[in-house]
Amino acid sequence: MRQALRGFTLYELLMTVVLVAVLVSVGVPGFSAVLARNRQVVEINSLSHAIHLARKESIVHRRVVTLCPSADGRDCLATTDWSAGWIVFRNADRDVPAAVDPGETIILTHAVADRIRISSNRRSYSLRSTLKRATNGTLVVCDARGRVAPRALVVSFTGRPRVAAERRDGRPYSCAD
Repeated sequence: MRQALRGFTLYELLMTVVLVAVLVSVGVPGFSAVLARNRQVVEINSLSHAIHLARKESIVHRRVVTLCPSADGRDCLATTDWSAGWIVFRNADRDVPAAVDPGETIILTHAVADRIRISSNRRSYSLRSTLKRATNGTLVVCDARGRVAPRALVVSFTGRPRVAAERRDGRPYSCAD
């Protein structure tokens, strides 16, 4: 008795490969947008955490605590581009523009993901315990390739951050070129 051979024909194999290629070509762009949104959310959450930490540290230690852009994790940059990263430090001499001086403690450092751009209308954010209000401003977080809409982290005079998709007048945020 002869046993029947089982397997796939060339036609069935080609159809399966074509179907997989179509599914991958449709799914990959959508997945890349999901990854871009995830990276954006991670950076927004990291900024929000840094602001909350700075606010808490300023209250607990009754000192000015500053958040500023930094490329090396040691010094503040003289720019409103926060795409390299940022540091949180105790700003003992309360200098403006903020600079890390000898003896000032760096509390937190953060490096931003490669495909994220962050711009702000401030060079630094200083949070004060009770004497004066905090620095208010807006940090706009963008995907460098433009796959997802920009989101902003808006810092109030009390030092509380909130996430926004559009400005108060209803216009969406845009990424600086």
